[in-house]
Amino acid sequence: MRRRRDALASVVAERGISQILVYGFDRSGSAIGWLTGWPVTREAALLFAPGERDLMFVCFNNHVPNARRLAPEADVRPGDGSALDAALDAIASRAGGTGQAARPATLGVIGPVPARAGARLAAIADEIVFLDRDYVRLRLVKSAEEIGWLRTGAAMSDDAVAALSAAARPSMTESQCCASLESAYIGAGGLTHIHYLGVTSMARPDLCVPAQWPSARRLSAGDALSCEVSASYQGYPGQLLRTFTIAAPPAPLYQDLHDVAEAAFDAVTARLRPGATAHDLAIAGAEVILGAGYTIYDDLVHGYGGGYLPPVISRAGLEARQAADFTFAAGMTVVIQPNVITPDERAGVQTGELVVVTETGWESLHSYPRGLARIGD
Repeated sequence: MRRRRDALASVVAERGISQILVYGFDRSGSAIGWLTGWPVTREAALLFAPGERDLMFVCFNNHVPNARRLAPEADVRPGDGSALDAALDAIASRAGGTGQAARPATLGVIGPVPARAGARLAAIADEIVFLDRDYVRLRLVKSAEEIGWLRTGAAMSDDAVAALSAAARPSMTESQCCASLESAYIGAGGLTHIHYLGVTSMARPDLCVPAQWPSARRLSAGDALSCEVSASYQGYPGQLLRTFTIAAPPAPLYQDLHDVAEAAFDAVTARLRPGATAHDLAIAGAEVILGAGYTIYDDLVHGYGGGYLPPVISRAGLEARQAADFTFAAGMTVVIQPNVITPDERAGVQTGELVVVTETGWESLHSYPRGLARIGD
């Protein structure tokens, strides 16, 4: 925590800012958890100033006792229905004082502060500076302890997919499949970040990517089941993407899709090392995927661990064979996910995982085996 606070204090000094309003809402905005240890439930707002104790407001009053335990270094107070309004009231009421209590000439803002707060922000500070890009820059290269937590989240995600592959069989519903996933890590202290499932007939496919919400559809022999799973430990999730066939060998189309996806994964990771660019990876993926007559829906590559981070190589970037200017460095963590689909968007596969950039290349944080596996017999 000291390293993180020092890093943010350096941003404050560089930008000439007296204090920062940090905001988190539901699952949007990770900075409060990064600074305090409190994983935002509904809403939280924090006032940060170098050399001062943080003042944090939590939306629901009954969440305050737990927040005080998990964020012992902060002065945690109830938000009485709106943590943001309470924080803005605190800034306004302190105007004219000294130290942290003084009206900020320049107020930094991190997080998804809603537009409705704009007028109040303008009234309580001379200048508002949005620091989300600065914050993202601080999150790109992970510390050794962060890599350790990501490994744990990755191991929990591996266990979840292993549990799914052992449990899935014809007649199970998608919701029951999700229950098998969660059973693998909840007891070990993990939490669900996401688990997306996609089930469709290989003979008559009508789904190319997993669904965010499970349905009552039951598995049948001859189905393809694809998944994207992120179990989280202390706010640090893994991400594992795999495809299975249910009680049947893969249909030729699905075998070909998966072969192309595996080749694309190898082509992209062959380019991944310090000094490589996002453009390098986009070209590598495009040569394999587009060259085979397929495309993608998901992003080919995205940063991960502390949010959905740069670089993001989208479908548009792949098809244009172009990506934003970005250079990789050791310690960055990214998800490589060449989730290949047919151009008519009726069939697709998921394969990929979270990796860390090393001094000489890359290392997967997962241990679950690659490949298109048959399950459910």
